[in-house]
Amino acid sequence: MKTSSFKSFKNRVGISALLLVFLTGCGESANKEKVATAVTNEKSVPKPTMDLQAAILSNNIEAVEQHIQAGTDLNKKDAMSGSTPLITAASFGKIEIAQKLIDAGANLTTKNNDGATALHTAAFFGRVEIVQMLIDANVDKSVQNNFGATARESVMGPFEEMKPIYEMLKQQLEPLGMQIDLSEIEKTRPVIAMMLQ
Repeated sequence: MKTSSFKSFKNRVGISALLLVFLTGCGESANKEKVATAVTNEKSVPKPTMDLQAAILSNNIEAVEQHIQAGTDLNKKDAMSGSTPLITAASFGKIEIAQKLIDAGANLTTKNNDGATALHTAAFFGRVEIVQMLIDANVDKSVQNNFGATARESVMGPFEEMKPIYEMLKQQLEPLGMQIDLSEIEKTRPVIAMMLQ
């Protein structure tokens, strides 16, 4: 009797051990699938390796797309200027990046430290295409900056009065990659004022 009890016990232990091995193997397989899915997801949405503002300034569209796909806060303000990525793209004339940010739902009316929106900066720097993109996206044209001016009002004054400001900005911002063509801005200011009526 002892041997038959022992055999029965041995069989139960054997079956239990097999079940344990099988279940453990299934668990590992499921974990491997989860890991593979995570790796696959990471591959399809690579983690951005470059700061979003730096990606915009260097016109790195791929890095900007990575930020959009990764769910980066597209309205996060730069610590120094308070500019959002869209304001930076509008200021520096990064047309394709501005469109991608607009399409991704970036806030159109967030203000920088001067109270300027992307529309203010696009208008001020003569970025006609970006002004049009913002208009097409139904931007609020009535938003005022800290000086009480709308984007339209910021381009209404005589160019000669604003020229020293543009010259100063050109000197300060060209090392960062901003192109400021004074004759082009002089031509585009009245065009943009008409667009923003």
